[in-house]
Amino acid sequence: MADVNQMEKKLAEYKCDTNEAVCLKLVRFPEDIDDDSTTFHPEYSHQQFGDDEVAFGYKGLQIQLFYTAGNLGTLFKVKYSSKVTEMFDCVEPDDVEGKVREIIPAGFTSNTDDFISLLEKEANFKPFGTMLHSYTIHNEEAGELTYQVHKADITCPGFQEYHERLQTFLMWFIETASFIDTDDDRWDFFLVFEKYNKDGETLYATVGYMTVYNYYVYPDKTRPRVSQMLILPPFQGEGHGAQLLEAVHRFYCSLPKVQDITAEDPSENYVKLRDYVLVKLCQSLPPFAADKLPLGFSADMIKEAQEKLKINKKHARRVYEILRLRATDMSDEEQARAYRLEVKRRLFGPYRKNQRELAKMKKCLRPEELVSHMGQMDTKTQHEELEKSYQVIVEDYRRIIERLASQA
Repeated sequence: MADVNQMEKKLAEYKCDTNEAVCLKLVRFPEDIDDDSTTFHPEYSHQQFGDDEVAFGYKGLQIQLFYTAGNLGTLFKVKYSSKVTEMFDCVEPDDVEGKVREIIPAGFTSNTDDFISLLEKEANFKPFGTMLHSYTIHNEEAGELTYQVHKADITCPGFQEYHERLQTFLMWFIETASFIDTDDDRWDFFLVFEKYNKDGETLYATVGYMTVYNYYVYPDKTRPRVSQMLILPPFQGEGHGAQLLEAVHRFYCSLPKVQDITAEDPSENYVKLRDYVLVKLCQSLPPFAADKLPLGFSADMIKEAQEKLKINKKHARRVYEILRLRATDMSDEEQARAYRLEVKRRLFGPYRKNQRELAKMKKCLRPEELVSHMGQMDTKTQHEELEKSYQVIVEDYRRIIERLASQA
């Protein structure tokens, strides 16, 4: 037994956390290759390495996926200090290389010199598609940096191959990511690029992107639905997500055939970003003026948000609640109570539905079954959950209001 435990301990030394082992890099200059400060790591690796996010069979494992900053030409290498087969017979290491090859397209190199050659061709790379929007962000080290948002589609020369390289990042940063079928021409692609200078030439670096699917709505409309959105980690926290989403929203608002704009299974962070962008867009519409907000959520708000900005009723309601909070003096007990009741009335909708379902159940369930369902819908618990939901929402709304104030 002692020998078995000893063996398990020794084998455990050959387990590596794949979120640490995978090393990603966006390379602009040859010196970036050996500069650890330019390396970033995945948030997730379970899609390739299982739920434990562990690779077995190596010590000092390093899975290098380095990309040229613009065209995303790829260097792929697997390094390690020792392998389990050097110490133990009949113990096979995980096929780490094979698992990564499943998601990276052909055309990568494993030779650093060849990768540097790809880097030298970056001056030839130009953003795909049509530029929709340009903006600047102040950087303390580099000064004013210029960014562009472009709309592309799969027919742009070279874009399909570029997109195959770009989408590999999804697997490391979106928990439930999957690759899309680019043969379907209803996909739109929106990309963010940074303009930068290298040896007197203007080059472009990939910052992030969004995919949108255009669903058909009877009889003659479309409903664009955001499928995936990712700002690459070196650029996160700088405001690019809001710039991208606003540019995309404005683009679809200009198309008469668009009914409204939605998102597929949005994350919490996406919902907060969308709230910020939609409030920014709606705050200048007359029905959302400060003097109209205390009168409640109105048909005019729904109509104006829908017609001018392609915002559906559900999203317009959130915009109204955020703007009303901004216009409410929460230190005034009467104003605060009116606001709280207004938000809670909306939040109470699902509980009211439960009560209707309970009324139906009373007619068809046996007493013991009814008791178990009534326990789930206890009134006191409902009120506690309602208050908790209200506090979370108000906290989120306040952050959006603060962000709007800081951008004013």
